[in-house]
Amino acid sequence: MVPKAYEAASRGSWKQEHIEQYLPLVKRIAGRLAISLPPHVDEDDIIGYGVFGLLDALERFEAARGWKFETYASIRIRGAMIDGLRTMDWVPHSARQKVKRVQEGFVELEYRLGRAATVGEVAELLKVEVRDIEGVLAQAQILTLTSFDETTVDNEGDSSGTPLNLLMDTDAQEAYSVIEKEEQKQILAIAVEKLPDKEKLVVGLYYQEELTLKEIAAVMKLSESRISQLHSQAILRLRGRLSRQKKNLF
Repeated sequence: MVPKAYEAASRGSWKQEHIEQYLPLVKRIAGRLAISLPPHVDEDDIIGYGVFGLLDALERFEAARGWKFETYASIRIRGAMIDGLRTMDWVPHSARQKVKRVQEGFVELEYRLGRAATVGEVAELLKVEVRDIEGVLAQAQILTLTSFDETTVDNEGDSSGTPLNLLMDTDAQEAYSVIEKEEQKQILAIAVEKLPDKEKLVVGLYYQEELTLKEIAAVMKLSESRISQLHSQAILRLRGRLSRQKKNLF
């Protein structure tokens, strides 16, 4: 019979080896999440949350269920990072209201002008300074964590995909769901195509090429803070356009 102390030591050593093996994955996810974070957030804190997610994945992973460990761990790591960030709760209700108003400003102007509105034009519409809009965009960065790429995972570790899936009866409406998702993809693709060139490039590099904030900044030869701002602007525009499209359907 193997002594419990030996079992615990062996398991501890096994965990440490796997943490070292998958730490680059944790750092990569933190690097991608950084595009939605204010500058004052320490990336090391995000990595720390991610390590807890990795440990959770190592405890819960069951290869027999058909998952690849990297896929399963990525979901757990990202979820742990977002949960950790949410405990900070630095986006008050008043800030959320300002973000919503700026989003509506972009939508209203773009509908009126038939093109992408500039930050200056939105500032003029809302009768505020450009720096005020830029401040709201900085606050909006964290809110983009719950945007198009967020994945929901239940307590058993099963992914339910995007929050949209929670609204659907997948058994009763499977065929309809496939059609609806395809329509939404087309609507989103059209909305992305109408973004200003720099915002469209940021969206493509982030969501399609899956680059980190630092990598996108290097490709576009812009500062990381500017890339984050472009990302926030793009998400506000897309949310606004999709919201208007949804209202037009009902």
